[in-house]
Amino acid sequence: MFKKWIISLLLALSLSSFAAFAADKININKASADELQLLKGVGPSTAEAIVQYREENGTFSSVDDLVNVKGVGEKKVASLAEQVTVSD
Repeated sequence: MFKKWIISLLLALSLSSFAAFAADKININKASADELQLLKGVGPSTAEAIVQYREENGTFSSVDDLVNVKGVGEKKVASLAEQVTVSD
């Protein structure tokens, strides 16, 4: 359990450091649930809901499509808009 926690922590630190220096947005069509949790305001259940929606319905054509994910409303989409993208 401790090993899993350490790996998760290292992944989060490396991804957040990379995102901070590169100023890249997270691609919601490719990001894992762990990567999505790096977004401000996205916890485990929302991250899993985004991944599940993507698996069941295909890729998002725009960031605004996040509103179709259960538990994600227009306010959440607006707050995430500057942090995410649907393309590389």
